[in-house]
Amino acid sequence: MGLSHTFMNPKLTSDFLSASYLDKKSELLLPVKRTIPLCCLWPNSALVNHRGGNKSRTLNRFCCPGLDSDGLALMRGKHEACKSKGTLFSSNKRRVLREATVAEKNMESTDTIPACTGLGIVDFLRDKNLLITGATGFLAKVLIEKILRMQPDVGKLYLIIRAQESTSALNRLNNEILNTELFNGLREIHGNEFQEFMLKRLVPVAGDMAKQNLGIEKDMVHVLTKEVDIIVSSAATTTFDERYDVALETNTKAITRLLEFGKCCEKPQLFMHISTAYVNAQLQGRSVEEPFQMGYTLAGEKSDSVPTLDVQAEFHLAKKALEDFEDEFSNVKNCKLKKAKVTQRMKDLGMERAKSYGWQDTYAFSKAMGEMIIANGREDLPVVIVRPTVIESTSKQPFPGWIEGHRMMDPIITYHAKGQVPCLLGDPDTVLDLIPADMVVNATLAAMTKHAGKPGVKVYHVASSVANPLRLGEVVNIIFEHFKCNPYIDHNGKPVRLLKEMTLINTIENYRQALDTAFDSPSSINSL
Repeated sequence: MGLSHTFMNPKLTSDFLSASYLDKKSELLLPVKRTIPLCCLWPNSALVNHRGGNKSRTLNRFCCPGLDSDGLALMRGKHEACKSKGTLFSSNKRRVLREATVAEKNMESTDTIPACTGLGIVDFLRDKNLLITGATGFLAKVLIEKILRMQPDVGKLYLIIRAQESTSALNRLNNEILNTELFNGLREIHGNEFQEFMLKRLVPVAGDMAKQNLGIEKDMVHVLTKEVDIIVSSAATTTFDERYDVALETNTKAITRLLEFGKCCEKPQLFMHISTAYVNAQLQGRSVEEPFQMGYTLAGEKSDSVPTLDVQAEFHLAKKALEDFEDEFSNVKNCKLKKAKVTQRMKDLGMERAKSYGWQDTYAFSKAMGEMIIANGREDLPVVIVRPTVIESTSKQPFPGWIEGHRMMDPIITYHAKGQVPCLLGDPDTVLDLIPADMVVNATLAAMTKHAGKPGVKVYHVASSVANPLRLGEVVNIIFEHFKCNPYIDHNGKPVRLLKEMTLINTIENYRQALDTAFDSPSSINSL
């Protein structure tokens, strides 16, 4: 089935040492014997008293006492995805990847962390020039901050930002990246020289991934192709039921253009692509960390009657469908209504195409096709594909709990705190495969260092569900216990008192009844 590579932060037990720590230079060190859970999922008062307004704020949800998230676990072994109320990503033969072989059996102390030769992440990043797409996105910001904090002598970080010209790109850099609280630590370190330090290393590049040469002006294209060492593909639309044309454009076609750009570079050492572990989430049993071959389908694992996937044909199908839908609703005079109807039809088409080939939604399907294009069109360009599960707030670095926007589990937590979600459709034993953003970044940097300049395609899952599962029932209890002691403060300054924890209901019929009882009115859950 092939060799797998899995980054995780598992429970550390005395009989299996599987977590490595990084020193101040981010070198891989020996493991430590101790038992530490991945997620304490404990919102702090910043969430309790949050009333909207700012998009970024601190949610201390992945606080791991005694465990610095800079201590990433870089493991190898055969990867196994187990199905237990959902696909789980883990490894059944794990060993820490490091440059020198280390004897673990002689470690008796639970607190001593002997030094050893590591990957050399800090030294690797020195003077390196990186091209990063999706730079204004959540994960890319954490990556940028980490690089600048751990290696101030990095070369240039060229950030492709959607903008018409350089001035607009610079404004977005300042407003959406530098002015976020994520960079407060660097701001404190460099003081009055912060802006100078950042702008010396961060180069905003006005571009558009939907255009030829990524929409970058000719002179800058010349600079990039000459200077760039590492390409980090982080741009994506993560809406599960995105319009099919939009999902294909952002998650698939744009990857084609970026890959071609990378092959034009004079000294490319690595093409690093951030994908998602859920490109194979419908599979049960063993899920090997290998790149998708062009034409592969998940449905084909279960039936020989499923046709081969033709990515180019999907591009043409989406284009033709859009034209047909626009013609179909051409007589609709209300422009907003017309757009809404076309959008819904394109969304339905995306979900239909995804499920016909075995993927659960348009997002995972389009990301899988993006992976196929990379793996099969890279030629001799070294590639690493990182597949994280559900990325949540930071665990430790640069500080616990940073997240941006209202994403992932935030709506459920917030609305329950307000007393507006008395029950939830779900099984308490369902495992939530969550991974903090800083751990994903740690894994990305380690893989980057390990494989830069080396031929081939490597795939890594970044996950937690088997080695350190967090179940929905635990999350519900933690949320309730927190808000019982630290009530949510409403807009009038009054605390919202929760009388009991959120009820988990595992059938749709009982869920409807519970909603009817809770709100004393007929419920309509058409979307379910």
